[in-house]
Amino acid sequence: MEYIKLGNSDLNVSRICLGCMGFGDSNKGIHSWTLDEEKSTEIIKKALDEGINFFDTAIAYQNSTSEKYLGRALKKLAKREDVVIATKFLPRTQKEIDSNVTVKEHINNMLNQSLSNLETDYIDLYICHMWDYTAPIEETMEALNEQIEQGKIRYIGISNCFAWQLEKANSIADRNGWSKFISIQNHYNLLFREEEREMVPCCKDGNIAMTPYSPLASGRLVRDWSETTKRLEEDSFAKSKYDLTANEDRIIVERVAEIAEKRGMTRIQVALGWLLSKTSAPVVGATKISHIEDAVKAIPIRLTEEEIEYLEEPYIPHKLVGVMAQNNK
Repeated sequence: MEYIKLGNSDLNVSRICLGCMGFGDSNKGIHSWTLDEEKSTEIIKKALDEGINFFDTAIAYQNSTSEKYLGRALKKLAKREDVVIATKFLPRTQKEIDSNVTVKEHINNMLNQSLSNLETDYIDLYICHMWDYTAPIEETMEALNEQIEQGKIRYIGISNCFAWQLEKANSIADRNGWSKFISIQNHYNLLFREEEREMVPCCKDGNIAMTPYSPLASGRLVRDWSETTKRLEEDSFAKSKYDLTANEDRIIVERVAEIAEKRGMTRIQVALGWLLSKTSAPVVGATKISHIEDAVKAIPIRLTEEEIEYLEEPYIPHKLVGVMAQNNK
């Protein structure tokens, strides 16, 4: 395993972050394909055995059961100081806004619930799941800074935002002497590279860590075009992100397979190896032991400049999808 300092922090994290969206009660939440607690714990144990110490979840995943499964597993399998736990919180609901719940109150409530779910006294990396358009960012940054001062959070990050928003938030924090976002969890992979326009150079300039989600495009990058899985059939959110550009993306998927065959590697090694060359620690979801094994094997992969160019050449501009498309209306 290789480790890296996460952006401008002292968090020493594995180059692979285990994404825990695939864990949780399948009857509680938007995903029907998630693993139960026993199977989730097996995956988490395998990750720890392979040297992975970085785990990402969210209070929204399967009605908090992902957090609970992760918390119980880590408490049983690892020392708290040996792992880095990241979790995410959502903006206020309309009901909270109508009830005059402040941003500070909302964050305090969400954080306390996550601490309870994860059975821990602190969160290493507390992440805004998306930009809150209902309140000034000053309120969010001040509230998060207060939680850091109280020792409940070590560092903060953000997910699903634009580069100008990241810069604005950190500029405000800097002026007020508050903690700044040290990472961005963004949508970035060989099939979706819109982050290269502004977010990637922004992060390089400020040493902000990129921990992209969906590194394998929900499995599309590493399977034959005709192959299907339970997730591919039932994950409507992933369908909304990738189905519109399937015809254009197919050539990239085929080139991943071509290079993998030539090099005697798995497709995961190729697709993830490409992303590891550009980011800090991709968030890799796993629902099988083999997913962990294949992800770890990608860490030492060094693609040639010619291979990277061959993989990147067919890409065409994509429309924003998912949360970012909603935020751009």
